[in-house]
Amino acid sequence: MLAIGDELLSGRTKDRNIAHLAQVLTLAGLDLREVRIVPDVEDEIVAALNALRARHDFVFTSGGIGPTHDDITADAVGRAFALAVEPHPEAERRLAAYYEGRSLPFTEARRRMTRTPRGATLIDNPVSVAPGFRVENVFVMAGVPGIFTAMLDNVLPTLPAGPVMTSVAIPCPVGEGDVGGPLGEIQKRHPETAIGSYPKFDGHRCTTELVVRSRSEAARDDAAADIRTMIEGLVAAGAKPA
Repeated sequence: MLAIGDELLSGRTKDRNIAHLAQVLTLAGLDLREVRIVPDVEDEIVAALNALRARHDFVFTSGGIGPTHDDITADAVGRAFALAVEPHPEAERRLAAYYEGRSLPFTEARRRMTRTPRGATLIDNPVSVAPGFRVENVFVMAGVPGIFTAMLDNVLPTLPAGPVMTSVAIPCPVGEGDVGGPLGEIQKRHPETAIGSYPKFDGHRCTTELVVRSRSEAARDDAAADIRTMIEGLVAAGAKPA
């Protein structure tokens, strides 16, 4: 994912799209492998986009496709693909009808939202009509969370679905310092899983939550069984909460 906007880097806007995309892709059996956040600087958007689209099956961008001067994502995507950026006829038709229906002028600023790289496919926007677009493996969507979510709902059916990631959480009554070594050995024995260790502190003592994730339920359960055996051994050996 490539999140675009000065407001994200300044902290003025708290991003919600990254977490939503990660959750939706995980449920679809897809992995979100990398996220970058860049400012509204064309050179930086182009460089990040070219790096990401070469490394990953799909890239999802958010932000910078509105009506103002600093909405430069369409131009950056066009430059990354060496494509001319021009008004998309179908986007123009949709927006012209939308503003006419609201008795509002179709200004040049609003017309900016119809610009896409030549040959782009539109992504429907059921919230405010102005579409996103797709060029090859790059999906370009709005930064406003409600619109991003609606656009993503239209993108998701076009993606290949994989086996769904499932997880199991195992409470561990001792701290990370005791489980770190043996847990690493368990991870080596179960390469089809991802095992996470999350320390917890209730104000009096430190414990750990161990989470096993896998797209194979059998692999997940085998690793979880080894973890439970490890915990029993640590407790029997006298390990205590920190």
